[in-house]
Amino acid sequence: MRTPEKLTIGMAVYEDYDGLYFTLQALRYYHQDADPQRIEYLILDNCPGGAHSECTKNLVEKHIWNGRYINTDKIKGTAVRDLLFEEAKTDLVMCMDSHVLVEPGGIRALLDFYDNNPDSDDLIQGPLVYDNIYNMSTHMEPEWLNGLYGNWACDERGADKLGEPFDIPAQGLGLFSCRKRAWPGFNKRFSGFGGEEFYIHEKFRQQGKRTLCLPALRWVHRFERPNGIKYRLVWEDRIRNYLIGRKELGLPIQDVLDYFETVLDKEKVDGVLKAVEHEDSMLTSKE
Repeated sequence: MRTPEKLTIGMAVYEDYDGLYFTLQALRYYHQDADPQRIEYLILDNCPGGAHSECTKNLVEKHIWNGRYINTDKIKGTAVRDLLFEEAKTDLVMCMDSHVLVEPGGIRALLDFYDNNPDSDDLIQGPLVYDNIYNMSTHMEPEWLNGLYGNWACDERGADKLGEPFDIPAQGLGLFSCRKRAWPGFNKRFSGFGGEEFYIHEKFRQQGKRTLCLPALRWVHRFERPNGIKYRLVWEDRIRNYLIGRKELGLPIQDVLDYFETVLDKEKVDGVLKAVEHEDSMLTSKE
């Protein structure tokens, strides 16, 4: 009989102790059907020495027997998730934001998927459930909206929690899972936040893998931040990541430029493009 594989649930947290506390405790309290012996928690403090760091460290090290705390500011932003995969000691990994709640039964369903598909190297996600706990989005469609490439949409197949996984173009990365060996990683040049949706999904597909929605893996994401966002969040980082990601994957960039010229001054967008092209030329000259 095949030995059940363990799952690392990893979170990168940046000055968000309250979100992390309730996310971790909800996972431990409401998902005991997933067998705690198969779960390891990995918390990456992306703001070491910050106001929340001591409480975060104490929570993980003193109260979570299967938890591990590490801190680093070597990478900040979207690409910090790469470190969660590097540090995970299990082959199964699920990354989630520190302010996400998973519907009961969701972790069990994810483990069941891996038990039934031991050779799967696909990217697994689930429906995003909104604050009214009724409406949901199973995926994103490839459209520009509100400064992002991706418009929330719902496939009726996601309504059946017992339904089979189905292919999706992309989904928000508040929660996702794959095997450690299958993680393709973010571009090392990414900085700040933005540009990750569709980029990482297309990277999986270009490697012959699938990007799937598992209907039972439902999650709620806290979007509102009444105390403000503590980390760097600027348009220039987002545009830069989109351009770098598109170039890496051999995809066109004109729609990126056209869209952001409706959001920012053309001069600023052109400045980001020139900086990326300069980086490209410098990297090429070193090869």
